[in-house]
Amino acid sequence: MQTSAKDQLRTIVARVERLEEEKAALAADLREVYAEAKGNGFDIKALKSVIRIRKQDENKRRDEEAVLTTYLHALGMADPAEAEAEAA
Repeated sequence: MQTSAKDQLRTIVARVERLEEEKAALAADLREVYAEAKGNGFDIKALKSVIRIRKQDENKRRDEEAVLTTYLHALGMADPAEAEAEAA
């Protein structure tokens, strides 16, 4: 391998290693925030769902919610108050 190729490879490896370290630090930070939320009485599973939903495109989210509502109605699992609101 030529010197320039070796140097380039070393640089790439160093960058990846640095990014992996940053990723690990961010993951630790996220664990701390979730632990804090849990300590304050928040449901972590629900919190993660809210975060996932907020990341989605609004139109895509609405489409998925409509399909889910349709399936829940078909299975008799829909909230009766929600069914009344939709009928009104």
